[in-house]
Amino acid sequence: MSQAVNHITLTFENEASMLAWAHQVSPSLISGLVIHLEGTLGMGKTTLSRGLIQGLGYKGTVKSPTYTLVEPYELESCTAYHFDLYRLADPEELEFMGVRDYFADTAVCLIEWPEKGGGILPPADVVIEITPWEQGRQLTCHSYTPRGEMAIGQWAVGQ
Repeated sequence: MSQAVNHITLTFENEASMLAWAHQVSPSLISGLVIHLEGTLGMGKTTLSRGLIQGLGYKGTVKSPTYTLVEPYELESCTAYHFDLYRLADPEELEFMGVRDYFADTAVCLIEWPEKGGGILPPADVVIEITPWEQGRQLTCHSYTPRGEMAIGQWAVGQ
């Protein structure tokens, strides 16, 4: 991966505060944005995705796509694709499912376990690393493109 352009670090006391922040900053998720979500099992990657997708206006349940690999969400402003590659055995499986079609300029893509899709997935505009912090979570957000820089430039304001 190339050198990060910028980064910010955010801390959240609990899941509710992380979800509230995600709802607040979700309008900064511009079409074409690719976000890689990194962190160990149980760190809150799906929780963060749920907050961002619901913040974009999705009213239904946002479920983990662990077994389907991807869940699409048709929204007014864009289509959001939530990927969970935890159970992916081989990155080539992504080619068989036509993964490149998901990364359109009209989509926002949130990808859990992106390392499992190495060599197939497009580079990230933003990488969010989720780690434990006191009783809550810390998000370290790195931007790698001008599009990613625009997004995270608005995120610190929402904390």
